[in-house]
Amino acid sequence: MRRETAVKATLQVMRRGMEQTELLLVSRRLSEVSSLDKMMKCVVAVLCSAATWQTAYAAQPEHSKSPSRQFVIYGADAKARGAISGLAEQTKTDLLGLLRQRDDWKTPVVVNLQSQQSNLPELPPADLRFSQTGFGIKLQLDLTISKNVDVSMVERELLRAILLEMIYRNRPHITAGALLVEPPDWLIDGALTLAPGRDRGPLIEALGSTEKPLPLEKFLRQRPGFLDSTGRTLYRAYAFALVQMLLDEKNGGTQLAKYIDHLYDSSNDPLADLKAQFPLLADDAERTWQLALNRLKSLQTFRLLTFAESEWRLDELLRVKISEPKKPEKLVRLDELAQHKLSVSEKMALDQLKRDLLFFVPQSNPVLRPIGREYQEIAALLARGKRRGVPKRLSRLEVTRQQLAARMSEIDDYLNWFEATQMNSGSGNFTGYLKAVDQSQVPAPRRHDPLSVYVDALEDQFEN
Repeated sequence: MRRETAVKATLQVMRRGMEQTELLLVSRRLSEVSSLDKMMKCVVAVLCSAATWQTAYAAQPEHSKSPSRQFVIYGADAKARGAISGLAEQTKTDLLGLLRQRDDWKTPVVVNLQSQQSNLPELPPADLRFSQTGFGIKLQLDLTISKNVDVSMVERELLRAILLEMIYRNRPHITAGALLVEPPDWLIDGALTLAPGRDRGPLIEALGSTEKPLPLEKFLRQRPGFLDSTGRTLYRAYAFALVQMLLDEKNGGTQLAKYIDHLYDSSNDPLADLKAQFPLLADDAERTWQLALNRLKSLQTFRLLTFAESEWRLDELLRVKISEPKKPEKLVRLDELAQHKLSVSEKMALDQLKRDLLFFVPQSNPVLRPIGREYQEIAALLARGKRRGVPKRLSRLEVTRQQLAARMSEIDDYLNWFEATQMNSGSGNFTGYLKAVDQSQVPAPRRHDPLSVYVDALEDQFEN
């Protein structure tokens, strides 16, 4: 009995061990199946993601990025996108030159080019949309491209987008529903007017034709969108005068950049905001404003300079005066300044030259205006420390000026000859000279005394 009981107990233990082994094998099998199932699910998810990305990438429209990569342009063809990219980069470069700032953008600007559609006549030519996304602002500019596209309007909207990015650059966390502030219109118009190569003559004439200029506070509250063409021109003239006045202050570009940065928390009093950033307006802003307007109005040209007068004035301006403490004043040429790194005094002298050329161009002879504008661009480049290619440009300008001087001299000679040959009556300017010539050709009267008669007879014999 004991043996049978022991055998039964042994068999039960063996049976339990086999059952446990089978259970372990089944568990391992199920675990392997589960792992394989998870792996297959992961592979399917990756393949689906890849297919979705490939579909989205294939559906993405063609686009281009500007050299600084801030502007991403969609739509149209590569040529149109390239033109918009070049205009955007040039607009930003001109603004940074005024502000004396380096390019440090953080938010890209999406530019969407769309063709004009006959079934959507209400489509605006430009629509700048900016909104808060939780990670900062989103900037998108929709431009309608047509044959008669207004380049100045496109440039204006691009500059507005650039200024918006500068205002909110250091404020990535904007609360939902916050009121976003736009840059003032006078700042946009003034910056565009002060860009190199712009003709400011009509603006100066508009200022000169106003008998009673607007007070500064009233001008700052004007809305140019409600003005007619004449009022719009006068508004641009006031904007030009204001931005130029702010830049003329010491470190004016840096102060204007700070003003733009503080527009985020600006008040409803634009004059108070200006006074907070510009000390020259703190004491008597209206008097400073009127003085700036009078200075520009004094440049109104009732008579353009002749070519010779323009040449003389340009030569005088290009002899840059360098004033350093405890040193005598010296005159240097632009080609000399393009050969070395500039000192603080030399940069200040170039800034003054740039302003002098700004006022010279409207007064100069129209033939020399493009040359004056190019000298202005060169002075701005040198003041920013950019010397690459400047000596070649200066050499080319010098050759062009010599050729123009020779051609204008020939034109003057021809006009003088034409005037002399086409006159119906003499001017009387050469009457005395002609009379003297005629009198010199008349023989002197002969004397009749015996000696004179004898000498005249001898003279006749020798001549015959």
